[in-house]
Amino acid sequence: MPHLKTKNSRRLFMKKIVLFVTFFALFGSVALADENAIKERMRKRLPVITNMKNQGLIGENNRGFLEYRSSDRPNQQVVNDENADRLTVYQMIAEKTGSTPELVGKQRAVQIAERSPKGHWIQAPEGRWYRK
Repeated sequence: MPHLKTKNSRRLFMKKIVLFVTFFALFGSVALADENAIKERMRKRLPVITNMKNQGLIGENNRGFLEYRSSDRPNQQVVNDENADRLTVYQMIAEKTGSTPELVGKQRAVQIAERSPKGHWIQAPEGRWYRK
């Protein structure tokens, strides 16, 4: 009977491997679909966000998120949705790189500040706001 036990153990082991590979293949395709959906939502919001930045209503804070610079808060849902998607992206990157979402956001804030056009509000790493 030891032969039968070994054969059954091998089958069980192979079933577990197939299940494991299938799970991660499925999870990977779901993650890719999520990433593509996030990119598309962010792309669609970009004209509204750019317009708000050009008006000085919002700026880029030092944590990689949009922040209002005035008491006037038009398009609040757009800003909230953008920040939620950014957080999700930062979490995905952190998971892939072994970092934290907070660190990824701060690094992204530096990149955004460097690439932002003149006149946009930026928060420096130490917290001071300035117009580029």
